[in-house]
Amino acid sequence: MDIIVLKPEATDTDIEHIIGKLKKKGLEAHVSRGTERTIIGVIGDTSRVSEDEENAIRAIEAVESVMRIIKPYKLASREFKKETTVINIRGNRIGSERIHVIAGPCAVESRKVVLEVAERVKSAGATFLRGGAFKPRTSPYSFQGLGEEGLKILAEARELTGLPVVTELMDPRDIDLVLQYADVIQIGARNMQNFRLLLEVGEADKPVLLKRGLSATIKEWLMAAEYIMSKGNHQVILCERGIRTFETATRNTLDLSAVPLLKQLTHLPVVVDPSHGVGKWDLVIPMARAAVAAGADGLLVEVHPNPEEALSDGEQSLKPDAFRQMMEEIKPIAKAVGRSV
Repeated sequence: MDIIVLKPEATDTDIEHIIGKLKKKGLEAHVSRGTERTIIGVIGDTSRVSEDEENAIRAIEAVESVMRIIKPYKLASREFKKETTVINIRGNRIGSERIHVIAGPCAVESRKVVLEVAERVKSAGATFLRGGAFKPRTSPYSFQGLGEEGLKILAEARELTGLPVVTELMDPRDIDLVLQYADVIQIGARNMQNFRLLLEVGEADKPVLLKRGLSATIKEWLMAAEYIMSKGNHQVILCERGIRTFETATRNTLDLSAVPLLKQLTHLPVVVDPSHGVGKWDLVIPMARAAVAAGADGLLVEVHPNPEEALSDGEQSLKPDAFRQMMEEIKPIAKAVGRSV
């Protein structure tokens, strides 16, 4: 018993009655109100529910049907919620008809760079600003970010441009600080299976951009999303950013087949990060075009005014003029697949 589908005439009293019965069994419930039906997702070890107890739920007058979900990711599955989730962030609806573009420098290096990039990407059509105040780096000697100073710079850029801020959280101990400044919390590829961190952001009332791990399968990725959702936060955006394969010509292998596949498996919105996917600036625009054609709900693109002097990921960063070119090139593709930019 994983999903309880209610009849159209079910009342709030009926819902509370059913939730009460579930809680007596040590289970939690998530109520999803669709356009035609209300569904109660049962959270917890449902194997403890006997056949007789399941039939007792079926006997409730307000219940239309009771179903089991075979997939281990229950709350993230299309079986749980058929309608695509749309996440509203300061008026920007990710998962809707419009394709949203999240752009900015890899790392918050200085106030000058961030403010310049924010203004340039906003004028080109970006709807979100990205930037890392805390940076996970392979080498402990590389630039690690400016911390709270970087968060304050991002907040200033938001005030200047109106662009909501997407920034990475690496450590559960920093969550309260990041929540003060971020509009979207990014969980990076290296932390996709940091389960303590996932549970922490699951208790926050803030959208989460969950990047695919370096070698994660689709199932593992969706199970990471399930960790977040199991704590009550259903504002999860999946981000394909390339996976590690035998190929060394590009930084990673950008798995664009994941986009239409995820559209079948989950109701969560999906964005693509072509910058990390290829690691070379001159391949970013072609892969951004391909991502839009594949059905992505958004793009995550690194932009820097002077990539050769960037403190991280300069090789994969577009200059502002190239970013504007990208925005122009994806517009007709978006239109061809029934979307807009």
